[in-house]
Amino acid sequence: MLKGIPSILPPELLKILMEMGHGDELVLADGNFPKFAHPQHVVRCDGHGIPELLKAILQLMPLDSYVDYPVILMDVLPGDPYVPTIWKDYRAVIDQYALKSNQEQAINKFDFYERAQKAYAVVTTSETALYANMILKKGVVTVE
Repeated sequence: MLKGIPSILPPELLKILMEMGHGDELVLADGNFPKFAHPQHVVRCDGHGIPELLKAILQLMPLDSYVDYPVILMDVLPGDPYVPTIWKDYRAVIDQYALKSNQEQAINKFDFYERAQKAYAVVTTSETALYANMILKKGVVTVE
């Protein structure tokens, strides 16, 4: 155990966060995320939801400030009346740790899956909210 590191983050995920470079992407996947959309690196965080993992990750990893949308969400399918209320929870966490606001963009489900396959890693969770998947683009770590 180390001081200052959120205990929710398993050692394997910490290793991946350290290995990732500027511009690499990390998928936070809900409990329904399909296996075919996984890249080589997969970290299981069973028993945890995405908002609590997002908060822990953003304490250690900056978002990319050189792109318009360092946070990518899976958009609701056309014709589906569901409104993803979890997105407001994400915005609240992101606003705590990000340098600018309005950093998220929702993209088509199938485009999301394709992008997820190219990500550095996927973190699978037990998140039950629908349309809860997200991709984070790592920014530059600076010394303050």
